[in-house]
Amino acid sequence: MAPFRSHPFDDDKLKEECGIFGVVGVADASNFVALGLHALQHRGQEAGGIVSYHPDHGFNSARRFGYVRDNFTKADVMDTLPGQLAIGHVRYSTAGSKGATAIRDVQPFFGEFSMGGCAIAHNGNLTNASALRRELIERGSIFQSSSDSECIIHLMARSIQKSLAERIKDALRRVEGAFSVVAMTRTKLIGVRDPLGVRPLVLGRIGDHGWALSSETCALDIIGADFVREIEPGEMVVIEGNKVESTRPFTPAKSRFCIFENVYFSRPDSIIGGRSVYETRRQIGVELAIEAPVDADLVCPVPDSGTPAAIGYSQQSGIPYAMGIIRNQYMGRTFIEPTDSIRNMGVRLKLNVNRALIKGKRVILVDDSVVRGTTSRKIKDMILEAGAAEVHFRIASPPTAWPCFYGVDTPERSKLLAATMSEDEMRDWIGVDSLKFISLDGLYRAAGEAEGRNAAAPQYCDACFSGDYPVAPSDKIEEGFEMKAAE
Repeated sequence: MAPFRSHPFDDDKLKEECGIFGVVGVADASNFVALGLHALQHRGQEAGGIVSYHPDHGFNSARRFGYVRDNFTKADVMDTLPGQLAIGHVRYSTAGSKGATAIRDVQPFFGEFSMGGCAIAHNGNLTNASALRRELIERGSIFQSSSDSECIIHLMARSIQKSLAERIKDALRRVEGAFSVVAMTRTKLIGVRDPLGVRPLVLGRIGDHGWALSSETCALDIIGADFVREIEPGEMVVIEGNKVESTRPFTPAKSRFCIFENVYFSRPDSIIGGRSVYETRRQIGVELAIEAPVDADLVCPVPDSGTPAAIGYSQQSGIPYAMGIIRNQYMGRTFIEPTDSIRNMGVRLKLNVNRALIKGKRVILVDDSVVRGTTSRKIKDMILEAGAAEVHFRIASPPTAWPCFYGVDTPERSKLLAATMSEDEMRDWIGVDSLKFISLDGLYRAAGEAEGRNAAAPQYCDACFSGDYPVAPSDKIEEGFEMKAAE
């Protein structure tokens, strides 16, 4: 078997999707959006953009590569974004030119229509974007970006509806896949979730007159907004002045929220479905300790995403929790371009073993997932080099065996370790004393489903684990992707 290869600075995680945020009814709305995007930075570090509207200055936008803190904290940028209405987006490229993003790919996207301008920010992935794009180009549309999200603007342009809100409905009825959308006109802030509710979107209140829409509740906290409720699957809200109007523009469907939001994507201080993400992750550790116990001296998280599950595992098992691996908090996504002599030091730039603690110990390492497995091997080597007597991996998600097509940048299936190996084969390939993943039922129990997964009608989207895709990825099937055979 050919070795699994990844860039030495690749932390071997599924890449975050995107984050969206919008505000209406407050002075300097773009500053609130910048703060919200900063709180959502974990959902996309590649680039960010903000669009605002002011009656005297019209629509204005700024798009930048890199972190929010490096771009949208400067007065000379924020002064160009006046008004009481603004939306923003942080990006990790899940569709379009991955790894070679052009500034024109950075959202929000803007369109000028006969009834005025409209800007749109989209989190998720449209699974029929290629077919839509071909159709639109044949009918004369001229695309400016490689992003699937731009299809929404072109579909709006072709709608015969008389209002922008109705045109958004028209456009979103044509698309398939996952979408949470925040949009704005000259007077309205609009939020929409797809009928399955795959990606998150929440509503917040700012003081007496302001409103906010956000991918996660943690971004409401940073601006001092009160969480009101989640936008429901298949719901569209239109906010104008102090009025929030709700409609249901799509055919009703059973909710299939992305369960990996609970495992990894969302911040642990966010609330999903009325439940703390931190508590769900801690409970995953409890379930793991019940399902896969092992005699050991220490339970250590792989920072930072494995921490809550490691705490839960320790509490349930009675094995002491310890910081056996220390993360360098100042390691960014990029550092020096590695030469051959330091090519294998990538993980060490981010993580270092607490040698005095680890030496001679039987160590349980708790991580959130195994994708390619490359980083797991490197961490195992570091732990053994530090003198550990045994290394046991416990993984806070089931084996990732299928790619996601709903807004997560996943390697092709052949590059996913669990797609080509059994659990025992993965254990031997990584080179650890034991390797155990939480079961799918265990994950569901940790997420609050006491009876586990309903196989006939799953409560979440878990396609990355089960191969059960709630929406057929038509573009990928056209390219040759083979769906899981019916059982």
